[in-house]
Amino acid sequence: MPLRKRIAVYPGVFDPVHFGHLDVIQRGCQLVDRLIVAVGDNPEKTPLFSQDERVELLKRAVKQYANVEVLPFHGLAVRFVREIGARVMLRGIRTTSDMEYEFTMSIMNALMDSEIETIFLMAHAHFSHINGTLLRQIASLGGNLEPFVPADIRDVLVARATQVAGSKQQAGK
Repeated sequence: MPLRKRIAVYPGVFDPVHFGHLDVIQRGCQLVDRLIVAVGDNPEKTPLFSQDERVELLKRAVKQYANVEVLPFHGLAVRFVREIGARVMLRGIRTTSDMEYEFTMSIMNALMDSEIETIFLMAHAHFSHINGTLLRQIASLGGNLEPFVPADIRDVLVARATQVAGSKQQAGK
């Protein structure tokens, strides 16, 4: 009997993709045969980049990983995991507040689909403070993003954040 491929899905908003995300991707792709990075939307957030842009930025950032694929998705992550044919959802945890949120989410996902398991990877200490909100703020204020974001992503992030900040200043006049 042939072995079934181990497929995992790492869902998120990824606005923008940063070294913390890439750490989870790099470690996660070593655990499975195929890792799908699923780019979704959170109705509670207003992303800086469109979903298509976030997919393209992630594709650039993960091109060195042969078993990683980046796909957009809409709706519930647990439903997308099922549609892809995966049985594993990969999540990164940075802080204890992440742990509480992710624990609650994993219980809800298990209630919606008991065949999908959630695997948590703890962030390395030097990535535990990184989040998209802070990165967007640093970019809009001209701060140094080098320790947090790959160079080609950084340039796009700074350009977009500067553009948005300029638009908000114009609107406020």
